[in-house]
Amino acid sequence: MLRKMKTLILDNFQNDFMPWGSLGIAQGDEIIPLVIQLMERFEIIVAGLDWHPADHVSFAANHPWRLPGQTIQWNGISQLLWTMHCVKDSIGAEIVAEIPSERISRIIRKGTDPNLDGHSVVFENDNKTSTGLAEFLKAEKSDEVYIMGLAAEFGVKQSALDAVKLGFTTNVIIDGCSWMDAKELRINSSVEDMKNAGVQIIRSESMLR
Repeated sequence: MLRKMKTLILDNFQNDFMPWGSLGIAQGDEIIPLVIQLMERFEIIVAGLDWHPADHVSFAANHPWRLPGQTIQWNGISQLLWTMHCVKDSIGAEIVAEIPSERISRIIRKGTDPNLDGHSVVFENDNKTSTGLAEFLKAEKSDEVYIMGLAAEFGVKQSALDAVKLGFTTNVIIDGCSWMDAKELRINSSVEDMKNAGVQIIRSESMLR
């Protein structure tokens, strides 16, 4: 068993990120059995959830003549526009039903401010507004995190970079990730960025022996 000071972070395992959701990621549902298996190895489990108001800045529908995939400048921050997804209190924002939510120690909701997006479970996209995760981990005396999730080039990558920057030993479970852009070049670029920052890239079999 992994020691209590190690925390599993599950990022964006929500209905809208499943293949059938409004911002579906191919094969995202295929990771769920691994999520359930790994949850048995941790006492501290955190779920990072997109939790947007309907008028959120990241939704292309809220910007006349703009389309998903375009980028705008908003309050001095470069903002990528998306299809409407994970609207707070909607079915699409709920954790996938197969995941035993009673085992989750803490839920971190991201992108709750209509004028500020959030990919990382550590900081919102202004890189200074805390989600409360770091404070929670310090209170729990947890100094090492293991991250897995969907749209890995966004949430997982930024969460890992933020966590390692704050001094947490940071691991990304690479076979526990699914990518919005599954091109090998894009994946390799994200992985290299994380490695160069000091993030450890591991596979689940090393944890399940």
